[in-house]
Amino acid sequence: MAVGPGTLPEFFPVAGVKLGIASAGIKKPGRNDIVVFELAPGSRAAGLFTRNQFCAAPVTLSRRHLAEKAPRYLLINTGNANAGTGARGVEDALACCQALAQQAGVSAAEVLPFSTGVIGEPLPVQKIVNALPSALASTGDNRWAEAASGIMTTDTRPKGATARIDLGGHIVAISGISKGAGMIRPNMATMLGFIATDACIAPDALQALASELGEQSFNRITIDGDTSTNDACTLIASGQYDGPEITLDSPHLPVLRDALKEIYLNLAHAIVRDGEGATKFVTIHVSGAAAQQEALDVAYTVAHSPLVKTALFASDANWGRILAAVGRAGVADLDVNALEIFLGNVCLVRDGGRAEDYSEERGQAVMDQEEITIGIDLKRGNVSETVWTCDFSHDYVTINADYRS
Repeated sequence: MAVGPGTLPEFFPVAGVKLGIASAGIKKPGRNDIVVFELAPGSRAAGLFTRNQFCAAPVTLSRRHLAEKAPRYLLINTGNANAGTGARGVEDALACCQALAQQAGVSAAEVLPFSTGVIGEPLPVQKIVNALPSALASTGDNRWAEAASGIMTTDTRPKGATARIDLGGHIVAISGISKGAGMIRPNMATMLGFIATDACIAPDALQALASELGEQSFNRITIDGDTSTNDACTLIASGQYDGPEITLDSPHLPVLRDALKEIYLNLAHAIVRDGEGATKFVTIHVSGAAAQQEALDVAYTVAHSPLVKTALFASDANWGRILAAVGRAGVADLDVNALEIFLGNVCLVRDGGRAEDYSEERGQAVMDQEEITIGIDLKRGNVSETVWTCDFSHDYVTINADYRS
C-alpha cells in the first residue's frame, strides 16, 4: 500500500560513480541486500546522520572515516542494522570495510559503511564478506534502479530521482536513491539516502548543501515519530564534469542548489508516500509563526497525533482533532481566537471555533482525496514551516507487529 504511482525514472548516469549489487542472504536467501558505490579518485562526500544517541555502529564508523579520508567506496547492507551491538558492532562494521578495502586496493578509512534492518542482532560479517566479490564484479555506470531495490527493507517500492542541468554551459548529472517506510522521524528518519552529482563542489560548499538540503527535506518528514539509530544521507560530488569548482560564492551555486533540492524533496516525499500502511500523503503547512521552532512544534504535534492520523485513514473530517493538537503544541500565549485552520482550501477554524462557512460536505470532499494539505495560520509572525506525513492504517500495526517474523 502506497500513495501515488511511485515509478522510477530513467536515471542519468553520474560520471565517476559506479554501483554494484549482490545477494548475501542476510535475511532472505537470494534477495539482493548488498549495494556498493565505487567513487572515482578525487570524489568528495558530505554526510548527515541520525541524532539518536544509540547511533548504529556504521554511523559511528562512517563519521570517523569521513573525518579521516575522502571516500572511494560506500558499502550498504540491508536485513541487519548493526545497532545496539556495542563495541562488537563497530568491530564488525570495520571488518567489512577492511575486507572491501583489501579487494578494491584502498584503505579501510576510504570505505563508508551503512546498514539498515533489525536492531540488536550481530552483523553477519562473513555473509557480507562472501558477497563482496560479486558486488564489485557487478559494478556499472547506471545501476541506480537495481541499487534502489537493493537497499529496501519494509519499503513496498524503490525510490529514486534524477536530473540534468546546465551550469554555465557544462552539463551536470544528479541521481539519487533513498529507502525508508517506518521508524521515520526527523533528526533524521529510519532512512538511507544517497545523492550523487558529477559536478566539482568545494568541501565547505558540499557540506553546506548536504546540511541545508537534508534539513529542508529528510528532516521534515515523519511517519510515526520514531527516530532511528541508523539514519544517514550522503551527498557525493565526483568532480568528473568539465566545469569549474563550485564554491560558496560561485554564481552557479544557486542553480545547483535548486536542482539538488528538487532531488532531495522527491526522495524524501517518496518515503512518506511509501510509509508503512500509508493511504494518504499529507502536507502540514504552518504559517504566521513567531519563530521556526514554534512552527515546527505545531506541525509535528499535528503530524504525530494518532487521532489525527487515524481520522485521515478513515477519511473522517473530524476537524476537532486537528484543533486539539494545535492547542497542545506548547505555543506560549497562543491566541486561539486569531488563528485559522484549513483543510485544503476549506477553512475549518476561525474566531476560536468552527468557521461559519464550513460544512461537513466541503470538509469531506477534501478528506476523500489521496493527497491532503492541512494549513495552520497562527497569526503571530511571518515564519513558515512545512512537514510531510501520512496516515495510520491497520497495515501499519500489522507490518510492525510481524517485522521480525
